[in-house]
Amino acid sequence: MNTQTAQTAQTAQEQQEQEQQAQQTVQEVNFDGLIGPTHHYGGLASGNLASSRNALSRSSPKQAALQGLEKMRTLLNMGYPQGFMPPQMRPDLSVLRRLGFSGSDHQLLNRAAKEAPALLSMVYSASSMWAANAATVTPSADSNDGRVHFTPANLLTTAHRAIEHEQTFVTLNAMFPDKERFAVHPALPAIHRFADEGAANHTRLSADYQSPGVGLFVYGRDTNTDLAALTFPARQSREACEAIARQHGLRHAVFLQQSRHAINAGAFHNDVVAVGNGPLMFFHEQAYEDKARDRAFGELNQWLPLQSLCVPASKVSLSDAISSYLFNSQLLAAMNADGSADMNNMCLIAPSECADNQAVKTYLNELLTDHSQPIRQVQFVDVRQSMSNGGGPACLRLRVILTARERAAVNPAFMLSDEKINSLQDWVKRHYRDELVPADLADPALFDESRNALDELTQMLGLGSFYGFQQA
Repeated sequence: MNTQTAQTAQTAQEQQEQEQQAQQTVQEVNFDGLIGPTHHYGGLASGNLASSRNALSRSSPKQAALQGLEKMRTLLNMGYPQGFMPPQMRPDLSVLRRLGFSGSDHQLLNRAAKEAPALLSMVYSASSMWAANAATVTPSADSNDGRVHFTPANLLTTAHRAIEHEQTFVTLNAMFPDKERFAVHPALPAIHRFADEGAANHTRLSADYQSPGVGLFVYGRDTNTDLAALTFPARQSREACEAIARQHGLRHAVFLQQSRHAINAGAFHNDVVAVGNGPLMFFHEQAYEDKARDRAFGELNQWLPLQSLCVPASKVSLSDAISSYLFNSQLLAAMNADGSADMNNMCLIAPSECADNQAVKTYLNELLTDHSQPIRQVQFVDVRQSMSNGGGPACLRLRVILTARERAAVNPAFMLSDEKINSLQDWVKRHYRDELVPADLADPALFDESRNALDELTQMLGLGSFYGFQQA
């Protein structure tokens, strides 16, 4: 064999090895909720302090959607695979019809506006934008059958969100159509004891993305919880967590109860007081009861080298943590040149409110000088329209761990590129209103605008008759 032939053979072998390595690469993919054209502040969520504080104030659907798309672009430009979930059709007139309203679509809206404006706000809610509540996800490395599992959250604690899961089921099946690689389950029964709020109360922890991990399920109540001691609803039940772990065939699951103090302070989901990724758990000192936390973290340490980063209340009060949404940041592992995750080099994608809060800002500055922990960078993003309704950067995304083959099986219509983000921004600018107040929901033109916008969106994405009104 001559020198040139040998070099060619070596190059071919190297390329083959690189391709095999790429196929084995496991990455985090975030699917953000695209904020819909009826984004408004209805104050519909009990226990969500920002939602209550801004109830009935003026919103900007256009600004909200553009802010969300820019956050998606931020991650895309950092090299992370980024997808999205389309808005659900709002208003959901089928709910009003089931509640006894009748007539044409416009007649239905007019009657609801006069007789039950709170119901009108409910069926117009754009809350499906918070994709962290869309479902609970188990990666294929953690499930008995080697598939990625999804269970839409029933969200039954709040009426405006309880109407989402049927469309979420349809959306997830459209996004993840390969039944050999993905399993999309129906939501749990809409029964109080199985109340489920999705990934906002679930954290997948692992040594790295390739290794089998542990599902950490956080719940607000079990059969022993004194509900009378709670100021706000404990939205997630332990029985729901256990049911999802069974449904997904999860190999390792740990269950941890959120502290009553955190719930009463306004931490309606665990992702308001904690965030985790890889082996790192970043949480507030008062997120959990001490004994429960020690027991759960002890279990986690049996399966992975857990790194716990506890933020003391003496540095960041629970009130500051909740108002700034420090823990509703996205915790991202940096990517190596081969696409694998570097768990020793992490970044927080934090809401700009964290930079505005002096205690939180001081803490983050100190954190970046502490190299005993892996967070090396903080990047602030402006999602103020979402924050004003009680959802930060982490609320807006559903995180899914996927192998290269699984990523290739995702419906490409729901994956983003810089060009597609530009197209979606142009679409938003054409169809969304600059301002919206709850009284505007009575305007039949808003109904027509929303349908027209979503009809065009499905044409842009090649989704066909995706929404119920298109099928009718």
